[in-house]
Amino acid sequence: MSTGGTDDKNYIDKLALILINSDNKQLVARSFGKTVYYTPGGKREAGESDIEALCRECQEELDVDLLTATKTPANIVPYGTFQAQAYGKPEGTMVRLTCFRVLPRESEIELENLVKPSEEVEELKWVDSNFDRDKLTVTGIMILDDLKEKNIID
Repeated sequence: MSTGGTDDKNYIDKLALILINSDNKQLVARSFGKTVYYTPGGKREAGESDIEALCRECQEELDVDLLTATKTPANIVPYGTFQAQAYGKPEGTMVRLTCFRVLPRESEIELENLVKPSEEVEELKWVDSNFDRDKLTVTGIMILDDLKEKNIID
């Protein structure tokens, strides 16, 4: 999924949750005052593991605890890494999104009815592969295309 070998110093390193609902649509979020949607997640804080950081970010953005909210025990598993020009940043500033999913599928589907926009997020939307690309970040487009290619979303 990587797009190339730019020096690590030019990267914004982030984690993201790819969440798929029962209609095979992906969850995306939009911050207040923004026009594009992104894959929920964020940056690690000092000393955090990827899973700890992702869980904290999802609590902050989606108002849900990924590991304890579902009746079906949830596991957070790696999905892939996507790299592209960072949205709204100077040319050459890249973002590297290390993405995860919640499995088993039953626990992922349970999260569909539990996620809600927090105070940081204006809107959550479930999207399929036909969603307007102009309303997604570059990494968001890459993720959507990858999910469609793997027949994970419609």
